[in-house]
Amino acid sequence: MSLTSILATAIKALLRNPTRAMLTTLGIVIGIAAVITMMEIGTGSSNSIRESIEKMGANSIMIIPGADRRGGVSKGTGTQMSLTPEDCEAINRECPSVAMAVPVVNANGMQVIYGNTNYAPNRIQGSAPEFLQIRNWVIGEGRAFTQREVNNRARVCLVGSTIVRELFGGVSPIDNEIRIVNTTFKIIGVLQSKGANMMGMDEDDVIILPWTTARLRLTGLKTGTATDTTSTAATSPSDLYPAEGVALYPEPVETMEDDTLLIPKFIHIDQILLTAVSPEQVNDAVDAVTALLRERHRLKPDQENDFRVRNSAEFMKMLTGTSTIMTNLLLGVALISLIVGGVGIMNIMLVSVTERTREIGLRMAVGARSRDILQQFLVESMVLCLIGGILGILIGHGAALLVNVYLSWPVESSPGAVCAAVIVSAVVGIVFGFYPAWKASRLDPIEALRYE
Repeated sequence: MSLTSILATAIKALLRNPTRAMLTTLGIVIGIAAVITMMEIGTGSSNSIRESIEKMGANSIMIIPGADRRGGVSKGTGTQMSLTPEDCEAINRECPSVAMAVPVVNANGMQVIYGNTNYAPNRIQGSAPEFLQIRNWVIGEGRAFTQREVNNRARVCLVGSTIVRELFGGVSPIDNEIRIVNTTFKIIGVLQSKGANMMGMDEDDVIILPWTTARLRLTGLKTGTATDTTSTAATSPSDLYPAEGVALYPEPVETMEDDTLLIPKFIHIDQILLTAVSPEQVNDAVDAVTALLRERHRLKPDQENDFRVRNSAEFMKMLTGTSTIMTNLLLGVALISLIVGGVGIMNIMLVSVTERTREIGLRMAVGARSRDILQQFLVESMVLCLIGGILGILIGHGAALLVNVYLSWPVESSPGAVCAAVIVSAVVGIVFGFYPAWKASRLDPIEALRYE
């Protein structure tokens, strides 16, 4: 018999009792629907975690100073002045696994003034133009500052959408000036909104400006020794010439040429932010940067690093790994229902073989071979499972959409899961339908014709 005739015969046999056929497929429908729903929720959760981390900078690596120790007391990570702009330049020059690295200066906790409105942003950061690319920032309006403006310590800045709302009432702030401490800055660009990150912090509550300007005019020049932690900015005439640590307005000399502000050669920075060439090279980048900084800082083999490395890729790997474990756990529970559905199909097919014993005997008597009987019952089982699989896919996708609408959980369609569901349905039909089909094909025609 041809496959077409076998399929037609199987469908006719199933249509004799459609109610039983539909109840038989119910287990497969539930199992496949559970698999599709869990896969779409799991995929959506993993992608949501990845996108949230990408907002903070995909594959980014943060280098921060180590902890300063005085009198046997550690003052905490970030208090030791161990990073310089020259370190950042060396990373860009000598680490091929690093795509780009930029210095970062933090000036948090300062008030911003526009007109009669005062506001304290969550973050005020100074960096280089590549900082936007590392952190995946997009300019929504205006432009970014240039490397020339960094070199010239220009008083320009970029603001987030929260700053626009709080200081300007949502009106475009381009070309307006804001005042931070006693310095005015011209707004040249507005960052595209990112919303809150996975830690609940507002990513748009930020001001970004050239790092040289931030260090010179806001935080003061950190030019002390490697363990000097002085970072107080001079804001009054009595503080212009402190004994050490801050040189906000150095004494003029006759040899000044282009700039009225002197920049000492060694200026310490708060962070170095970098990104690897690819996710696969993140660990190589960390190793290369660690070795380079240890060499530049002249650390002996038995000395601890005077800096700390924080890797967002490892954080992403941990969170996505947790999400994958939970998805696989739920998927395992859903597969159990598939097995239960397969057992149900085997049971109904065995009952069908018993009910149709005389039919099997007649078909064998008129020339049907055991192989034809085996194929017929296998096809019937596969058709039942495939119908159940298709219904399960539709119901599972609908359930995932309802979860997204009413619970606001992130979901994402998974074509791979749909294909896998169809394949699994066919396999279940073959595995659990084989024994009833084999039993039918082994019937003795004479005994089958005598069966009442």
